[in-house]
Amino acid sequence: MRQWRRGLHRAWEWLRLQALLRQGRELELMHRAMGFATLALVTLAPLLIVVAAADPLVRGGFASWLTDGMGLSGRSADALTGIISPPRKVIGTTSVLSLVLLAVFGVSFAGSVQNGYERVWGLASGPWHRVWRQVTWLVALTAYLYQEVQTRTALHGMQRVTLSVLSAVLFFWWGQRFLLGGQVHWRALLPGALATVGGLAGLRAFSSLVFTPLIVTNALSYGAVGTVLVVESWLIGVGFVVYGGALFGRWFCEHHWMPSHEE
Repeated sequence: MRQWRRGLHRAWEWLRLQALLRQGRELELMHRAMGFATLALVTLAPLLIVVAAADPLVRGGFASWLTDGMGLSGRSADALTGIISPPRKVIGTTSVLSLVLLAVFGVSFAGSVQNGYERVWGLASGPWHRVWRQVTWLVALTAYLYQEVQTRTALHGMQRVTLSVLSAVLFFWWGQRFLLGGQVHWRALLPGALATVGGLAGLRAFSSLVFTPLIVTNALSYGAVGTVLVVESWLIGVGFVVYGGALFGRWFCEHHWMPSHEE
């Protein structure tokens, strides 16, 4: 029994999981994930709704983007689609000023993600004139989500899985490097990108198993509000994975791989 306990203690010390848990508490990971979900729903979603509505190649507009990301199908997908405005209605009621405001709000979401990455790596906040990085990252995020939806009908099976994994790793790998202004080495950012993609894959599987029936139940019981609450819960999970994946990457580099910062 003593040898077994010693073995567990040595494994715990070697893994240094306590340091990871401490860093998560210092970052206030769950609090940041909730902030990520709120900003995504209030600032990013309206912008993506307009972008998706303007695309003539994807039917269903933003609803198809969201159901694809959550892994929904059948009645749950129909329930989610029912609470989102049809594409023509969105385009017809959107003015130039509204588009500008939506873009500004979207940049605020990108700034929040940038600040989260800076906190993860213990870096000082970038100056205000680096907003161009946030704009570029937001455009890249939109392009990444767009190609994910496009490949849903163009590719199937392992072809789509392979493309989705590769594009996701490249986006989150590049995204951290770009938002951090190149202050962290490419090699140090790779474990975080891999952890983020792995976490998102697990979240998609969880969403398909749990949120699919939950959306139908909440839609019947609480209407549109119940559906939005499920979406918000999923977005909290996305935020937890995005920041948690980056945090895991830093922890892995510091304790098991290499120094995290460039010389």
